[in-house]
Amino acid sequence: MKLSARNVLKGTVKSVNHGAVNSEVVLELPGGTELVSIITKHSAEQLQLRVGSEAYAVIKASNVMVGID
Repeated sequence: MKLSARNVLKGTVKSVNHGAVNSEVVLELPGGTELVSIITKHSAEQLQLRVGSEAYAVIKASNVMVGID
């Protein structure tokens, strides 16, 4: 995966809480820091985010996106 964003943080999915429209995804980074992102429920389902899976926090300006390999 190649991106223009310079801040790409690899972590482990700690929790995924689905709402009607959006999902809250908590990633645990190496060292124990937690990062929270709100993404659409559709995106969370398409990425098949599950507790324990690896994912990336992609930070560009004030937005945090989640990506997988």
